[in-house]
Amino acid sequence: MYNLVALPSHNLKSAKVFAAPTMQHSTTRGLQNTKRDLYWPAKEIHFQATHSMPPEKIEIFKSMESWAEKNLLKHLKPVEKSWQPQDFLPRAGSEGFYEQVKELIERAKELPDDYFVVLAGDMITEEALPTYQTIFNTLDGVRDETGVSLSPWAVWNRGWTAEENRHGDLLNKYLYLSGRVDMRQIEKTTQYLIGCGMDFKVENNPYNFFIYTSFQERATFISHGNTARLARKYGDNKLAHICTTIAADEKRHEIAYTMIVEKLFEIDPDTTVLALADMMRKKIAMPALLIYDGQDDNLFQNFSAVAQNLGVYTAKDYAENIEFFVGRWNVEGLTGLSSEGRRAQDFVCRLPSRIRRLEERAQEKANKAPTIRFSWIRYREVLV
Repeated sequence: MYNLVALPSHNLKSAKVFAAPTMQHSTTRGLQNTKRDLYWPAKEIHFQATHSMPPEKIEIFKSMESWAEKNLLKHLKPVEKSWQPQDFLPRAGSEGFYEQVKELIERAKELPDDYFVVLAGDMITEEALPTYQTIFNTLDGVRDETGVSLSPWAVWNRGWTAEENRHGDLLNKYLYLSGRVDMRQIEKTTQYLIGCGMDFKVENNPYNFFIYTSFQERATFISHGNTARLARKYGDNKLAHICTTIAADEKRHEIAYTMIVEKLFEIDPDTTVLALADMMRKKIAMPALLIYDGQDDNLFQNFSAVAQNLGVYTAKDYAENIEFFVGRWNVEGLTGLSSEGRRAQDFVCRLPSRIRRLEERAQEKANKAPTIRFSWIRYREVLV
């Protein structure tokens, strides 16, 4: 579902717009956990802001329900017309099953270790799906109040989750059959991540959340597209097909979330541009920021550095995404804003050029990085 590259933190006054590897107000319990009798998250986030949306804004999302039913739900596919993970994998019990598995293993041998680090990190992020639905259901004005609500927002959330669920399932089974990774270490990492939760910094605010998911879904579309490109380069066309198929799902979801924000700019431009500036200033917190395998406290930074080096998702991609959304939502052309809104508009419109300068520094740092051992690939070294 979600994966953005981690970039170094820089002092740009209020312009802290990157997925920085540092986790303020967080701790890694590490060995402390082994001394506890009770379960506790391996990493903690404190001082979270909540319920920042004024109560009267809830009515905006209530008023958008008919729009959402007409324009949002069409971006979900009926189950009977959807692909399933089994469509791409050897079918257990079928004639030729073992031969197909052997062919998959042989193709996987041509893929380098750093590719499997990225693929495993992407899969773990997708597998943390329960947290994404949980966060959606904390949002004021759009949450699923009963778990089976027929509100268009609730129907979208469950349908989106159901579609995304297939991504982790498919990549998980592929990695297992490939024989190239330590599945137990990967499974532990997934359990740690779900147990730690995620800090999107959206404050139960759907304005913030829908901006966040627009960026995330576009980033994931790009990321899976690049893993497909690399798989094809290494000669595994079937894996390339898997990654391309997942990327197509992410593209549909990107379109849907981008449309929501576009509608919010039409209905309530001042609040929306303030939310966009807010999400940029405090950094878009990555879903896998708290990723942990029981050993490496810097696992997210190391995984992101590998993705940067491979060109799966880079600082340049992030800069281009900022530029894309500023143009897509016509932020520069907004009118009728408050003085605070105009300041937010100016801040956001200046971001792309600032980010491009920092992208060059991030690339220089990546080129000087050392090698790191990853437990996911049985502690083999890769360049980060």
